[in-house]
Amino acid sequence: MTEWIDRDTVLELLGVKPQTLYAYVSRKLVTALQDPADPRRSLYSRSDATRLLERRARGRRAAAVAESAISWGDAVLATSISTVVGGRLFYRGCDAVVLARTATLEEAAVLLWGAAGFPASAELLPFDRSLPAVEAAMAMLAAAACRGDPASGRAANSLIDESAQIVRSAAAALGADLSSGLDIAGGLARRWNADASGADAIRVALVLMADHELNASTFAARVTASTGAPLAAAALSGLATLLGPAHGAATRRVQVLIEEAGAKGARQAIRERLGDGDPLPGFGQQLYPDADPRGAALLERLSLPPLLGELAGEALSATGLKPNIDFATVAIAMVHKLPKDAPFLIFAAARVVGWLAHAMEQIGTGRLIRPRARYVGPPVFPRPATNAHW
Repeated sequence: MTEWIDRDTVLELLGVKPQTLYAYVSRKLVTALQDPADPRRSLYSRSDATRLLERRARGRRAAAVAESAISWGDAVLATSISTVVGGRLFYRGCDAVVLARTATLEEAAVLLWGAAGFPASAELLPFDRSLPAVEAAMAMLAAAACRGDPASGRAANSLIDESAQIVRSAAAALGADLSSGLDIAGGLARRWNADASGADAIRVALVLMADHELNASTFAARVTASTGAPLAAAALSGLATLLGPAHGAATRRVQVLIEEAGAKGARQAIRERLGDGDPLPGFGQQLYPDADPRGAALLERLSLPPLLGELAGEALSATGLKPNIDFATVAIAMVHKLPKDAPFLIFAAARVVGWLAHAMEQIGTGRLIRPRARYVGPPVFPRPATNAHW
């Protein structure tokens, strides 16, 4: 019969932090269920935790190490663009939170690209204004990828000039009004009728979301760039990957949780999520053991509505997790009355900068990203050499 233990016991047994435990639960490595004595709490399977400990104790073969590196594991690619150290995000050695106090997205791009300056505004790539924003951006990037020159073998200045055009064009397709020489933050604020405080919050969010090490969309962009494909193709790969609910579309999951909290109360909404063994969207981030500094920096600028403040408090009480940047960007949209899709559009407009930084770095290596697969299918029996047609 399964023995169920409380959170503190399983954390001590595994020697991990709460966010790591919730990652184990979401990956079905440790089973969780609602505590019958206190619906706000969860209980965890001791046998699952023990099995996980045994796996760790057996050591990891080279193949297992390589495979686990693909999922929140050890570093798999060298980069000088960004890193997370000591719970802080750094862009080429500069603390991103410090940079975001004053910088624009364009200035962050200069830093991440290693450029001398942001190139003078080139003519925007054409896009269909009748389409929804994300569709317009994807269609524009797809067309540019089909028409563009291969990126490999080109001079760095040429790639930077094209990157600047792609960044501004993508931002325009995603909704930024870039007339009258506005920067991207100002362009989004104008389109959404945000006041000065809202415009500054958008600016800070853009800088903080410009890059985040080797996340899924950035890896996709680097793989594409490694083939020598046009820069727009790398950006398109990143944007396509960002659409996933486990990545950029996580903000929509935060909005759903907020809607549940509004209908049932924050405590009950969290009880039900944890009772189902679901991690709370908008809280915790595996790279930050204590708190996501990006989310904290954004929330410092806001006076949270009572519902969001209650939700954050109940989440902290139940799980020990603090709001991350997904929660913070949704909060910005609510406080400043931005469109419901604004959190995703801000994320997408910002991250194009990072995708292109990584694409240019990958192109500079001259290496194709081509991992090997570990075959786990039916046994394979090589055929003997014959003259017969196979």
